[in-house]
Amino acid sequence: MPLTSKRPARCSWRSLLPWAVGVLPLACGLAVMNWQIERELRASSQATTRQVVEHVDHILDNLANAAQALLPLAGSPCSEVELALRTQVTRNAFVRSTNLFRQNNLYCTSLFGDYHEPVHASDYTDGQLWLMNGNSVTPGHPLLVYRAIDGDRGAITTLDGDHLLSALRLIGSQEALQIRVGNAWMGKDGVVHSGVPPVAATADVTLGSARYPFSVHGGYGADKPAQMLRSHYPALLSLLLILGVAAGSVCHWQLRRASSPRAELQRALQADEFVPYFQPVVRKGDYRWAGAEVLMRWNHPREGLVRPDLFIPYAEHSGQIVGMTRALMLHTAQNLAPYAALLEDGFHIGINITADHCRDLSLLDDCRTFLEHFPEGRIRLTLELTERKLLEATPVALELFAKLHEMGVMIALDDFGTGQSSLNYLRQFKVDYLKIDQSFVAMIGGDALSQHILDSIIELCAKLSLGIVAEGVETEVQRDYLARSGVDFQQGYLFARPMPAGDFLRALAARPGGPRLPQDAPPEIMPG
Repeated sequence: MPLTSKRPARCSWRSLLPWAVGVLPLACGLAVMNWQIERELRASSQATTRQVVEHVDHILDNLANAAQALLPLAGSPCSEVELALRTQVTRNAFVRSTNLFRQNNLYCTSLFGDYHEPVHASDYTDGQLWLMNGNSVTPGHPLLVYRAIDGDRGAITTLDGDHLLSALRLIGSQEALQIRVGNAWMGKDGVVHSGVPPVAATADVTLGSARYPFSVHGGYGADKPAQMLRSHYPALLSLLLILGVAAGSVCHWQLRRASSPRAELQRALQADEFVPYFQPVVRKGDYRWAGAEVLMRWNHPREGLVRPDLFIPYAEHSGQIVGMTRALMLHTAQNLAPYAALLEDGFHIGINITADHCRDLSLLDDCRTFLEHFPEGRIRLTLELTERKLLEATPVALELFAKLHEMGVMIALDDFGTGQSSLNYLRQFKVDYLKIDQSFVAMIGGDALSQHILDSIIELCAKLSLGIVAEGVETEVQRDYLARSGVDFQQGYLFARPMPAGDFLRALAARPGGPRLPQDAPPEIMPG
C-alpha cells in the first residue's frame, strides 16, 4: 500500500520486485537457450551452405568436362561438329546446350546448328561463369553459362536454372539461400537479381567455391529462433515458466508478509499516529463558524503527513476503519474538551462513519464517551455516513440509529448524490442533514445540468425538512448562490482549509468578540 506520493521509487520498487524475481529464471533460461539455438542454427546454416556449394561444384564439373571435351573442336565447321555438340547434351543430364565460338563470335550451337551471335568476355565472372536471366529461347528463365577458352576459340555449355533451384530448395528447405555469380544472384524465387544479396537475419553464412567463381549465401529469417524455441524446447519452456511463477509468488508473499497494509495500519493505530484535522463549517447569514468536520490524517514517523485517500479506502475495505474512528473520536475529545469554553453552545462536530460502524451497537459507547468530555449541550455530535459501502436496513442498524437520535446524535448523509442508494437511505433511516457533494457545488455558474440537480437536492431537503451542508465552496459566486438558495451551512476552502487542532483552537480564540484561551493554555495552542 503506498503511504505517500512523495516516494514513488520505493513503492514501485516493492511492486516490481516480484515481477523481476519471477522473470529472472525465465530470462536466464531464455538467454542460455537462445545462445544454444544460435549455435545450432549457425552450424546448420554452415553445413547446408557447404552442401549447396559442393552440389553446384559437382554440376559445374559436368559443364566443365563437356566444355573441355568440345574445346578441341572449336574453329571446325559447324556441319562437322554439330553431332558432337548434341552428343554432349544427350550424355550429360546437367547440360542444356553446347556452343562453339571463335574470335568472340558464337557460330555453332547444339540447338540451331549454324548461328551467329557475339560473345562478350565481360559478361563472364573471371571469364568463366555467367548467371543470366534467360535468353532468346527461354526469356525470363535463369541460366548458368560456363565458358572455356583456348586462345581466340572456345566452348560454352549452359545449365538450366531449375537445377540450381532444386539445390537451393531441397538442400536448404528451411533456410534463406542465394547463389551469387559476380554481380548477379538468385534466390529460391528463381529470379536473377543484380547487386548484393540480402543478409539473413539469423546465422548469416557466406561460403565460396574453391574451384569456380561463385558463392552461396545462407541463413534464417528473424522468426526462426522463436520457432525453434517453441518446437524444440516446449518442456523446458514450461519448466522455466513454472519456476518463474513460483519465484515471483514467493517473493510477493514475503514482501506482503514483511510489510502488509493491514499490519502497517494496525501498527499505526497502536502507535496513536492517526490525528484529527478540523475544517470549519459556517452558518448562513453571518458565516460564523457553526461547527467543524473532523478529518483523519496519518502522521507517519517516516513518511510524514499521509493523505487520507491513500489509506482510508483500504481501512474501510479491511474493516479497520472502526478502530481508527474510535481513536480519532478520542483524540478529538481530548484536544477540544480543555477548551470547550471557546465553543458556542450547540457547536457541531462531524465525524465520518461507514456501513461497518453500523453492524453492532459499539458506536453508541463511542459517541457516549465522546459527549461525556463536554458540558451538556455544548457539542452537537453529527455522524456523517459515507456511501462508499451500501448500508442495509438490518434490525441492528435501525436500532443503532434510533438510539443515536435518543442520545442527541444527528445523522448526515455525506457526499449526497454520488455514492450508494441515497434516496433509499432517506426512506429507510431517519436522517437530519444532507451534505451536498462538492462536484455539484463546483458546477455553479457552469454546468446547467449539475446546477439543476443541485437545485433539486435543495428543494428535496426543504420538502423533507432536512438540514443542508454544501461542501467544496471555493468562490464567492458559489457562496452567494447557495445562500440565496437557503442552504443552512457551507464548508470549503473559501472559509478555511483543514487544520490541526492547535491552529483550529487559535482561530477560534481569535474570533472578534469570542471567548479567549485560558492563560494556562500550552504554548502550542496559545496564539502566536
